[in-house]
Amino acid sequence: MANTDKGMLRRVVGSSLIGSTIEWYDFFLYGVVAGIVLNKLYFPAHDPLVSTLLAYVTFAVGFVSRPLGGIIFGHFGDKIGRKSMLIITLTIMGASTTLIAVIPTYEQIGIWAPLTLLLMRIIQGIGLGGEWGGAVLMTFEHAPKTKRGLYASFPQIGLSIGLLLSSGVVGLLSSTLTDSQFMNWGWRVAFGLSAIMIFVGLWIRLKVSESPEFQKVKTQNTESKVPFKEMWRGHTGNIIAGMGARYIDGVFFNIMGVFSITYLTTSLEISRTTALLGVSAAAFVMCFFIPLFGHISDRVGRTKTYGIGSIITGISAVPAFWLMSISGGNDAVIWLSIIIPFGIFYAAVYGPEAALFAELFETRVRYTGMSFVYQFSGIFASGMTPIIATALLKYNNGSPTLLTLYVVFSGIVSALSALWIYKRKKSLKNINNAESDIATIQS
Repeated sequence: MANTDKGMLRRVVGSSLIGSTIEWYDFFLYGVVAGIVLNKLYFPAHDPLVSTLLAYVTFAVGFVSRPLGGIIFGHFGDKIGRKSMLIITLTIMGASTTLIAVIPTYEQIGIWAPLTLLLMRIIQGIGLGGEWGGAVLMTFEHAPKTKRGLYASFPQIGLSIGLLLSSGVVGLLSSTLTDSQFMNWGWRVAFGLSAIMIFVGLWIRLKVSESPEFQKVKTQNTESKVPFKEMWRGHTGNIIAGMGARYIDGVFFNIMGVFSITYLTTSLEISRTTALLGVSAAAFVMCFFIPLFGHISDRVGRTKTYGIGSIITGISAVPAFWLMSISGGNDAVIWLSIIIPFGIFYAAVYGPEAALFAELFETRVRYTGMSFVYQFSGIFASGMTPIIATALLKYNNGSPTLLTLYVVFSGIVSALSALWIYKRKKSLKNINNAESDIATIQS
């Protein structure tokens, strides 16, 4: 049991899941309201497209700052411990999100409104940059080696629950309040809820023990002196391949979970409530499929599950947007076009991803390595996606054809990267086996 009793393993899984749920709720709440609220209140412009793009630029900044958080907290997570970093990052995320709830609008304080919002997004990004790696590592390193794909997938469910809560809370407020109420104060309530959740998350995280694998490193005094520098030694190929594998994850999530809401409400003039309910339903379905694919990766292989999932996920964008465009406002058709690709196919990528990235690095630089791979690639794969999607839609006169081709391309890149990781693992295994045979002969 990786030196971990079942009771502690359950507490670790629970703390990682709840903590990551809060983190993702905070982070993607901004994405949900960026194209329907913040573009109007904080980035006023005569052209709605320009104000929407400006709102998404601040969304992208959150992703740009995440690698910094990954490097900072990865460094101390590999030197001091995983647990303490998780407590700090959760506090940072909760505080910055709560403050967004009280920022005055552009009309009230002028240019200071978007600048303050930008600062909060930077702080959010730094917090989440350190949170993700620590949360998945706690479960990965506590779990039995034959079930690491399954257990490392549990914190991943926090993404779908966080999205479910963020889109669900906004959807509930949007449907129960008038447009005037929602724009004036309703959306602020969603951000303010983070203050309540932060205390629950901290209380649970204080009750778990440190990762046994990292504790072994500490006992043997083999901690890395400069993790960011040392992670490149012997891992450069894994870093590049990992960032390529991450491509479809970032692109698809932000197309289906963030941009689709703007596309449905602005281009197709579908109600905001219908769009948000569709994303919420997909997030709910995803909660069950993420651990399923994590378990499958334990059985059939991490890279095979991820590679096949990447191809299917990328291609699914084509029929998804085609169904949206011909839906005629039919709720069932719209929800179907979101739930199947986003709730099911995407989980085949996100479920095994945490274990896939963790296995790219040795314990002493693992926090830094996997955080850097995930967060740095997120600048291009995630942060830039809403901007690229908006530009492609505008360039193609509102048709989503170029957008879907971009998603397919990202799926192919990720599948090839997964294949590269598989070949590198196989090559390393052959080398180790050869060295073992030589040692046996010599003895």
